[in-house]
Amino acid sequence: MFLNQLKTAFLLGSLSGLLLLLGHLFGGQAGLTIALTIAIVMNFFMYFYSDKLVLRMYKAQPLDQERFSHVHDMVEELCSNANMPMPKIWYIPTSMANAFATGRNPKNASIAVTQGIIDLLDNHELRGVIAHELSHVKNRDILVATIAATLAMTIGYLADMLYWSTIFGGRRDREQGGTASALLVAILMPFAAMLIQLAISRSREYLADESGATISHDPLALASALEKLQYGAQMQKLKPKSQAQTSTASLFIVYPFFGKGLFNLFSTHPPMEKRIKRLRNMAR
Repeated sequence: MFLNQLKTAFLLGSLSGLLLLLGHLFGGQAGLTIALTIAIVMNFFMYFYSDKLVLRMYKAQPLDQERFSHVHDMVEELCSNANMPMPKIWYIPTSMANAFATGRNPKNASIAVTQGIIDLLDNHELRGVIAHELSHVKNRDILVATIAATLAMTIGYLADMLYWSTIFGGRRDREQGGTASALLVAILMPFAAMLIQLAISRSREYLADESGATISHDPLALASALEKLQYGAQMQKLKPKSQAQTSTASLFIVYPFFGKGLFNLFSTHPPMEKRIKRLRNMAR
């Protein structure tokens, strides 16, 4: 668990380093300030309101406590184990077997489960999944993701400004053969930032698996749940209905949409086989 925390810190530091390097190459403190301000404002809004937006997007409803009393009892027990307040529990009426957590901190958190995941998993497996989602809340992964997004967006803005200033002759190194290198930096920097941001997302999934297994005291239950969920996702082969659904897919415990080939390089989730192997190693 400590190694995953360390990895996240290293990746966030790498994003910060890219930002400072690009700001230096661009040569304008004003441009850096403007880009950073825009990114912070946009992510500030998402940090406080993304939970409401995503719950509305997937037509989530408050979980019926009488109908799904076993789910409520699981959440209550696991929150007691984790020493954290009860989140709001939501129900999504879809056959897609999945779950996600959202909210800016443990006092303003929500977890959502689909009808598909309730039908597919037994109680031990569902308990493991809920522990994983509660771990995202406890580890403040929404905050980490927001910081990473702010840095990545700022890098994108600065790279775009660098690109166009180079194209239209706004840089003094144009006659010194620096145009090609400046364009290369402007093109590659956002790509590098995106890969680092994805790596942060994957490291937080590993961390949620580990801490979720600790909260539930049952890593094998979560491993079994992940196997079933992966198989279910492969069988359904869902395609996102909108760009918004694609951008929120990282919230789910299993990436809900079908992909192959180079998809794994750009996935917000680690390879399922590695997640399952790590959980089984924890059980040993």
